[in-house]
Amino acid sequence: MKKLPVITSSLLALAATAATGEEKIRAALIGYQEVPSVSTVARGRFEAEINPGGESFDYTLEYSGLQGQVTQAHIHFAQRAVNGPIIIWLCGTANDITGIPNTPGPAGTQTCPQSGVVTGHVTAANVLPAAPTQQLGAGEIQEAIAAMRARAAYVNVHTTISGGGEIRGQLGARGRSDGHAHRRSATTP
Repeated sequence: MKKLPVITSSLLALAATAATGEEKIRAALIGYQEVPSVSTVARGRFEAEINPGGESFDYTLEYSGLQGQVTQAHIHFAQRAVNGPIIIWLCGTANDITGIPNTPGPAGTQTCPQSGVVTGHVTAANVLPAAPTQQLGAGEIQEAIAAMRARAAYVNVHTTISGGGEIRGQLGARGRSDGHAHRRSATTP
């Protein structure tokens, strides 16, 4: 009979998670995902936990083995095998790198380590506009999250050797309890 309270509390915890719609968005980063592909020993991973209400997320980016000096890391808006615009900066560097312009990112962007872990919290204030034809505007955090869920966004880490990115991973949702991606609401005239 002692197992019943444990089982009941576990079920209640699962129900609470389902009610909040907590989910994780993940990507494994490798060179072959870059466009064009990069032959590198570097590897990385990205995980974002969407906060209740979908107004922000907390992330962890981990990478190692990069062959060039790290210059920046971002989330871009584009499907697999296509390069897209930066919509969220994860880290940058203000170091003077010969031949590479300073790439510190917007004010408040943290500095990229050569290898290791970068963590942060993203809100609407961190979302940059995509190309006008892509219809994802500055501050549209829910649209950025929807793109991440739909595998229409990717994370990559740029280096001095691979300016377009040395490792990349397509983002996708895991563990969404309600099974639905956010959709832009349509209005009728």
